[in-house]
Amino acid sequence: MVVILDTISNPLRPRHPEKVNRPDSASPPKPDWIRVRAPNTRGYADTRNIVRSNGLHTVCEEAGCPNIGECWDKKHATFMIMGDTCTRACAFCNVKTGLPNALDVAEPQNVAEAVAKLGLAHVVITSVDRDDLTDGGAEHFAQTIRAIRAACPSTTIEILTPDFLRKEGALEIVVAAKPDVFNHNLETVPSRYLTVRPGARYFHSIRLLQRVKELDPTIFTKSGIMVGLGEERHEVLQVMDDLRSGDVDFLTIGQYLQPTRKHHAVMRYVPPDEFSSYEKVAYTKGFLMVSASPLTRSSHHAGEDFAKLKAARAAIAR
Repeated sequence: MVVILDTISNPLRPRHPEKVNRPDSASPPKPDWIRVRAPNTRGYADTRNIVRSNGLHTVCEEAGCPNIGECWDKKHATFMIMGDTCTRACAFCNVKTGLPNALDVAEPQNVAEAVAKLGLAHVVITSVDRDDLTDGGAEHFAQTIRAIRAACPSTTIEILTPDFLRKEGALEIVVAAKPDVFNHNLETVPSRYLTVRPGARYFHSIRLLQRVKELDPTIFTKSGIMVGLGEERHEVLQVMDDLRSGDVDFLTIGQYLQPTRKHHAVMRYVPPDEFSSYEKVAYTKGFLMVSASPLTRSSHHAGEDFAKLKAARAAIAR
């Protein structure tokens, strides 16, 4: 997805109004290891139809994920709740920004029905940032988790949440709903926050993940960053240490890809051998699970990775 204008819901409304007047940022040509096939399988079409028929949004589409063809062919969709419009304007993100609509009270049940139709053994639920809501959407997350539990009792649930910045009590609401995996991405190293993730605070995100473990040690915690945004290797290693200080279980590292020329440029395409090096180092630091590759994304292979995560914890407990 590379459009700047939302020509579907409103042909006059910019998809990223805060980026329209920015100068173009050129990225280097993509290397061979980044290229993926176009989505055109029957499984992809079936997944798309189920998403559409339930009136849902997916981060797969809204964020322009390069793995959408592979995942949707297997009917693995990552649902994005609370609408398709984010209250923040991160420089890397392709999700539409602006003032969101009111929450859809039927959405939790619609998500649960879609999970049942897709036959998902493991589902990932994420959302836009909703700084306009008193609880940042925490109760909506909880309602969605409970609806899935009721409709699909055997399905394990992974959530990828915003930071709920300055929303007192929001985290406790979500943790009380007992997701199996609580994911909150750092996205980048601290030195890049002002240009890449200006609405967030690095150490707040670290503390959020640490607090999940304090509230419920049985919940797996997970976080991820992108590389290729101008970070240095030693900064990536420091992020690993910071996450381990919060007892985070699972780390993902993937290549940043520029959605449009108005977004942050790709400063460098990190070769696969460097990702392998990051993965090896991360395991030595104590993560139970690490996924590091150019096309790694938070929910890519989430079901298979969750099984490995449980096995790793069980092995330590023996």
